[in-house]
Amino acid sequence: MHTSRVVSLISLAPLIFMGAFNVNAQSVTANSDQVYQHKETLQLITLVNDASKLVRTKGEGAFNDFRVSGSRWRQGEAYIFVLDPKGNMLVHPDPALEGRNELDLKDINGKPIIRGLIDSAMTIPSKPGGWYHYQWPVPGGLLPRWKSTYVRLVTAPSRKSYIVGSGMYNDRMERTFVQDAVADAVAQIERNGESAFPLFHDPTGSFIAKDAYIFVIDRNGVDLVNPGFPNLEGRNILDVKDTQGKQLIREMLKVVQTSGSGWVDYMWPKPGDSVSTQKSTYVSKAKMGDQWVLVGCGVYLADAPKAVSVGKKMTAPELMTLVREGATVLEEQGEKAYPEFRKKGSKWFGDDTYIFVWTMDGTRVFHAADPAIEGQNVSNIKDVLGRPFGKMFLEAAGSPSGEGWVHYMYPEPGDIFPTWKSTFVKRVSFPSGKQYLIGSGIYNMRMDKAFIEDVVNHAATLVADQGKEAFSQLRDKTGPFVFMDTYVFVDATDGTELVNPAQPSMEGKNLIDMRDVKGKAVAHEYISAAMKDGSAWVDYFWYKPGSNTPARKQAYVRKVQSGQDTYILGSGVYMD
Repeated sequence: MHTSRVVSLISLAPLIFMGAFNVNAQSVTANSDQVYQHKETLQLITLVNDASKLVRTKGEGAFNDFRVSGSRWRQGEAYIFVLDPKGNMLVHPDPALEGRNELDLKDINGKPIIRGLIDSAMTIPSKPGGWYHYQWPVPGGLLPRWKSTYVRLVTAPSRKSYIVGSGMYNDRMERTFVQDAVADAVAQIERNGESAFPLFHDPTGSFIAKDAYIFVIDRNGVDLVNPGFPNLEGRNILDVKDTQGKQLIREMLKVVQTSGSGWVDYMWPKPGDSVSTQKSTYVSKAKMGDQWVLVGCGVYLADAPKAVSVGKKMTAPELMTLVREGATVLEEQGEKAYPEFRKKGSKWFGDDTYIFVWTMDGTRVFHAADPAIEGQNVSNIKDVLGRPFGKMFLEAAGSPSGEGWVHYMYPEPGDIFPTWKSTFVKRVSFPSGKQYLIGSGIYNMRMDKAFIEDVVNHAATLVADQGKEAFSQLRDKTGPFVFMDTYVFVDATDGTELVNPAQPSMEGKNLIDMRDVKGKAVAHEYISAAMKDGSAWVDYFWYKPGSNTPARKQAYVRKVQSGQDTYILGSGVYMD
């Protein structure tokens, strides 16, 4: 539990272009150019097609067939639903939905579910079928999971029109989804020109969901649309390389210039991964006025190969030790330690680690990797997501413990695309008595239990001091309590969810009887453990975002007392 993406863009690493779009796909039998790799997708399409045929021949009499539990039409997580074009839910396993108009129903991110399903089936008359992606709970469940739904427009013998559909939870990605998303974006650009660009930025629209978005680049390599990293829009990214040196933008442009469209593979790390995974991006040429632009979207396909880790990457505990040892040296030597910290290849300055020192008002006085930026006050510096990591550094170093982790997005030296960086900072007193902070960070550091304990302990201190007044800070997606796929949740001792930045729809609901995929009553177990021991790690199995395979997850929980109120705070990490 507590696992979905925090926000549609917060956990995007550079150039992560998975898809979750209004695809307007035709059935596999009716449109031979739609190729699906996964049997689950084909089975779903067949189910919807057969249900549509039943409505076409039997009419409204088929609705009762669809309602039979255990039948082909309603088994476990899979079920047929029926809508009319006005948004009335005519068949659905949830009695709270059936018989009502749900046109304004939205998922937890504000994505319009019913309107999207109707548009998928009806927008293009020649394509009476399509895909739509949103977050929705499994039958009988509370926690929303990503769902990909296929719908078809059907005319019954009564001449009434209906939308028949069914969906898959956490489906594997299909190349066809990405191709059709790009085709839809190309059509928008060729019809509306630059006026189409805002559609690609709309987080509640059909072009952004899961970890996916459309990007647009002009023929010279200038980034025109980049919902994941809007700070790069207007910049030339022609010479961007992947982690193995491939000039991926140049290759994308070559593909559209020579073939009009095609796939480009490259290596890029997923958020929270320390090694790169093969990424496949589909690109196509779009005419815009008297010019042309490149439109693309990408995906980490199932079983995509990973790069072999080269050398041992520093772990979170090792980086903490490095910073603490550096602090000890500074306490003894002060500024005299700087020349040693600047030596490339030393313990202080490795391939992707280096020491920096700030004053406690935010002036950068030492930076081993880039001395040219020393002397700047960067207390107000923010990352591409708006996270004020300069302020976070100072707050962590100024806390009672005098140290802590800060996670933010920052380009690697010589690069322009930000990637996740995890930095440990510590307050230190020089021989002069003046206080500074020392820090060092790692790019794409593997998620570590040390991060989880740190963020929960930080949140616990805040809640103990401020009580419910602290909850808004825990929900702040630009704050220190939300990063990568991680966030802090708060429960009452009876199991009522009080804070959940990733799934705000869960707040106010009681989770005490919620079970993981193996039947463990997770909330009951972690609340009992925290109440008994004060803090604990609890194991359970849950779906990793974007995956349909349960993964082992560990959550760290703490009992926190604030006046007369007792809370359970926690956060989790997947243990691959």
